[in-house]
Amino acid sequence: MSASFTSALQAAQAAAGTQHYPASTLYVVATPIGNLADITLRALHVLELADAVACEDTRHTHSMLRAYGVGKSGGQLIALHQHNEAEAAEQVIHRLQQGQRIAYVSDAGTPGVSDPGARLAAAVARAGLRVSPLPGASSVTALVSAAGAVAGEGASSGFAFIGFLPTKAQERQQAVAQLAQDSRTLVLLEAPHRIADLAQALAVLQDRPVTLGRELTKQFEDIATMAAADVPGWLAADPHRSKGEFALLLHPQAVQTDGLADAHRVLALLLAELPTKTAVKLAADITGAPRNALYDTALAWKRDAEQADD
Repeated sequence: MSASFTSALQAAQAAAGTQHYPASTLYVVATPIGNLADITLRALHVLELADAVACEDTRHTHSMLRAYGVGKSGGQLIALHQHNEAEAAEQVIHRLQQGQRIAYVSDAGTPGVSDPGARLAAAVARAGLRVSPLPGASSVTALVSAAGAVAGEGASSGFAFIGFLPTKAQERQQAVAQLAQDSRTLVLLEAPHRIADLAQALAVLQDRPVTLGRELTKQFEDIATMAAADVPGWLAADPHRSKGEFALLLHPQAVQTDGLADAHRVLALLLAELPTKTAVKLAADITGAPRNALYDTALAWKRDAEQADD
């Protein structure tokens, strides 16, 4: 048993052991996003109690369980990831029908939010079996809690989780054009090898504040807020800033009334199907926005796409 978590396991048994954990139940368990200490006592207890643990990566999960001192054999780990979720769900359902308790964990954070788990939970529910969530760490809520995103006058309250934007440059630009019209707090995720491309795409949002959360809960955690236009320069100023997993938060903005955001959305949609000059002319005719301004925007998007594809 891992010495550092011995007392935690004992506390988990004392705090959660007297609660009821029905058989034939899928327990969806949130796990840390970087700091092993961010595990709940109930999660530790259920991981010990479970007859099997379905997981995104068996090697990663075996290492995590070993760090906690939770003993599970290889036969008690079920690989369930985005490429086999439908098939592996049938195996989980079969075990649940036999009266087993199955825990599901993704590689980090809360399953089913951006990681696999949603299809599994839906399949188990369709089979008439119980799904029980064990909440915990999430990069989404972690960043929202630290960003201080307060809706101002004319802006919508609440937030929307967007996740990963498309990887292709033109599709990503279209997605950003749509985000520009959403006045709510918006949360995105991105991998380190694509963060520079995303930063360039978001730069068209100009003065809209963006909070970047890098390596959240880990030793080199970095949280910074700046205008969207300044994000590419901030990343380029220090090569270490492009390392690690990212969560990004677009702060709420006042609803735009000049029609430019809508013109950009129309332009992005037309550019996906038409030559630049034709798309610009039609966007100007449809929205009434200045043709020269739209043409400059289209050229800027094209340059960004070419740089991203190099």
